[in-house]
Amino acid sequence: MNELNKYSKIITQDVTQPAAQAMLYGIGLTEEDLKKAQVGVASMGYDGNTCNMHLNDLAASIKKSIWDNDLVGLVFNTIGVSDGISNGTDGMRYSLVSRDIIADSIEAVCNAQCYDAVITVPGCDKNMPGSLIGMARLNRPSIMVYGGTIAPGHYKGQDLNIISSFEALGQKIAGQLTDGDFKGIVMNSCPGPGACGGMYTANTMASAIEAMGMSLPYSSSNPAISEEKQRECEAAGKAIRLLLENDIKPSDIMTMEAFENAITIVMALGGSTNAVLHLIAMADAIGLHITQDDVQRISDRTPFIADLKPSGRYLMEDLHKIGGVPAVMKYLLKEGLLHGHCLTVTGKTIAENMESIPDLDFDKQPIITPLSKPMKPTGHIQILYGNLATEGSVAKITGKEGEFFEGPARVFDGEKELITGIQSGRVRSGDVVVIRHVGPKGAPGMPEMLKPTSAIIGAGLGKTVALITDGRFSGGTHGFVVGHITPEAHTGGNIAFVKDDDIIRIDARKRTIDMLISDEELAGRKANWTQPELKVKKGLLYKYAKQVSSAARGCITDGD
Repeated sequence: MNELNKYSKIITQDVTQPAAQAMLYGIGLTEEDLKKAQVGVASMGYDGNTCNMHLNDLAASIKKSIWDNDLVGLVFNTIGVSDGISNGTDGMRYSLVSRDIIADSIEAVCNAQCYDAVITVPGCDKNMPGSLIGMARLNRPSIMVYGGTIAPGHYKGQDLNIISSFEALGQKIAGQLTDGDFKGIVMNSCPGPGACGGMYTANTMASAIEAMGMSLPYSSSNPAISEEKQRECEAAGKAIRLLLENDIKPSDIMTMEAFENAITIVMALGGSTNAVLHLIAMADAIGLHITQDDVQRISDRTPFIADLKPSGRYLMEDLHKIGGVPAVMKYLLKEGLLHGHCLTVTGKTIAENMESIPDLDFDKQPIITPLSKPMKPTGHIQILYGNLATEGSVAKITGKEGEFFEGPARVFDGEKELITGIQSGRVRSGDVVVIRHVGPKGAPGMPEMLKPTSAIIGAGLGKTVALITDGRFSGGTHGFVVGHITPEAHTGGNIAFVKDDDIIRIDARKRTIDMLISDEELAGRKANWTQPELKVKKGLLYKYAKQVSSAARGCITDGD
């Protein structure tokens, strides 16, 4: 048996599997091919999403590189859900759910087919953590090749991205944008293939996974349509062969210190709050216990140093031009903020990978600041506790929003109610907007609240209104926002008992979130509460609601 075929049960010498051999001969494999290691290439490509529309082409290039390295490359597909298309609709309830379907699909195909290794080709937000959860369960040599970032759109001299179209809605509602300009922004926000261009969830997770060591250097910043991305695909076959030859598996790479590296890069770059629940879920899949408090610990020691959208000015393509994530990693490593000994899919350590990377030049680029002059001296992601979040919540505080907010609650059971509230003038300056019953079980599916936050900002209320929710936020969200409030409203979390005009106090300095009512009043409201029925009775969302854990545990679906 070929040394690289050590995992596979489907080999020519195994006479108990003649049907399997017959079928593999039927797809065109030769007797020599059956002695080679088989590598599954899991593409999340499909036509209906700019983030994913090019992935099948990348998968074809990866497949060729696998065959060029004397291995068998076999492409299969799994699903994707477009967050950009589904945001603001009931379809967004399926977004987070898709992460686990992707992981389940990769696990099912690779185990059923006995693939020796897997390379995943993800694009939109949940594709990346879905890939890593699947890889962790399999624990076979694995590499993620990120589909890459989209180029900026342009309209009337303005650089655009997907968030531009959401914020344009708020501007239109506020009467600040003509119908023609609104349409012009929408039509030009996404000029072609690639994931959303800022440090939103897709680029956040790609950066975190690169820092973790599970993708090749520059994978997260190589643009979708670029020679660099093609070269990365061409290098994937050689890289997966090296992992097979040396029996390097995800468990060798996805260590606790590697996760700390991933969290550090998320903090340094100002990444999405979604990273918190995804990293917790990825760690669980590989057998590690990471909590929100671990995220806070890393946040406390990591300055926020990137002027990237949504809170800043620049896009991932701009970061790529000055050295990409490797340049940032090299700087953080030199400053003692990364664990350089962690192994990566190159077969080398982080420190060894960084040896040939050019240094950042702080005099020639404005995107990454030195640690001595950070955007914020500690991380922007803060974990808040209090009587509104007894098991925690996740706040995105870049410093531009302030660190303290107190105001009367304006309560909405779902985001559609809020949009109506903005249009009617019910939401006023100084309010704390509360959107509830949109958690993992309550929605079900824990949709992102991008449309509400963008509408608030577009309506000119972004600096004078806070928003809290048991749902999630898009990586494109900015403003004074707190999500992942746990326990969620559906399970009797205290967010279920907030009433209009209750005073809400959010203090990011003390890391607290409370409604200022007496314990007796809160107990009285609880006593009169009845848990609502699930909003679905059958199908995928029903199964998800029955299985999913809280956001504090990463919304995993295969735990106790």
